[in-house]
Amino acid sequence: MVDTHSLSLTVEPGVAARLMRRASLASMSVATILIVTKGLAWLITDSVGMLSSLVDSAIDLVSSLITFIAIRQALVPADEDHRFGHGKAEALAGMAQAGFIAASAGGLVLTVADRFLHPRPVQEEFIGVAVSAFAIVLTLALMLFQSHVVRKTNSIAIGADKAHYTTDFVTNIAVGAGILASSRLDQPVIDLVVAAGVAIYLVIGAWGIGRTSIDVLMDRELPERDREHILDIVQRQPGVRSVHDLRTRSAGLKQFIQLHVVLHPTMSLGRAHVISDTIQAAIEEAFPQAEVILHIDPRDDSGTNATNAQTA
Repeated sequence: MVDTHSLSLTVEPGVAARLMRRASLASMSVATILIVTKGLAWLITDSVGMLSSLVDSAIDLVSSLITFIAIRQALVPADEDHRFGHGKAEALAGMAQAGFIAASAGGLVLTVADRFLHPRPVQEEFIGVAVSAFAIVLTLALMLFQSHVVRKTNSIAIGADKAHYTTDFVTNIAVGAGILASSRLDQPVIDLVVAAGVAIYLVIGAWGIGRTSIDVLMDRELPERDREHILDIVQRQPGVRSVHDLRTRSAGLKQFIQLHVVLHPTMSLGRAHVISDTIQAAIEEAFPQAEVILHIDPRDDSGTNATNAQTA
């Protein structure tokens, strides 16, 4: 799973926004195609494994719709009522997606239990295998595009959507193999085992997406490597005596960085302002999407929380 706390972009914000929109539209298109093909295959084969794959694709479509809406909202600029922007819309979408996945997994478990009590053989296994193969190719193509977008933007919503399709990819392989084995060996229980495995995999995916979204909603700090990089940038600046109270968080494509920098108490206001601007510019160069709030202190009053720097 992508590290969604470190949101440094490798492309311009406008390009990132276009990539995210295209990824969400591609996701909805693929999900719609797979729902139609898997729905027909399930009606023909009467396979619970195919039903589990159909449920997974239906979840993907709902999640893709949520992702599309969330991305549009997350990219809205900050306004008077939302001074920190709308980036957390992505994390809210992730929570909604996790809920849909968990609920669908529960419904699938009930279907598996019912079929276990009333077993029926799989019909027309060739169609089921062919549809699974088609879904594997289509899903793999989408995942490759989503991976590209996530690398460029580190979008939580696209990352969560990719997690769904990773599940779908594994599901398609398992379902195709399960239908073939169940039919050839005349063992309906194989089909049920595959469906139960898909349900467990869905729950694991829901937990991962939900945990990542909660981290963002609860303002979890940026990764330690990013915090160390920020401190290193500050400590390299001439005139800096120490730095403390570094606070960071992320929301959508934005990062928020706050810190206190200690300068010499007799330094002129003009000189302190120049150093402050230099530090802020250096941090913003390293983190282009960051909003930096820097406070200058004449003395270190932070106790043990300060990080010392050599005075030039």
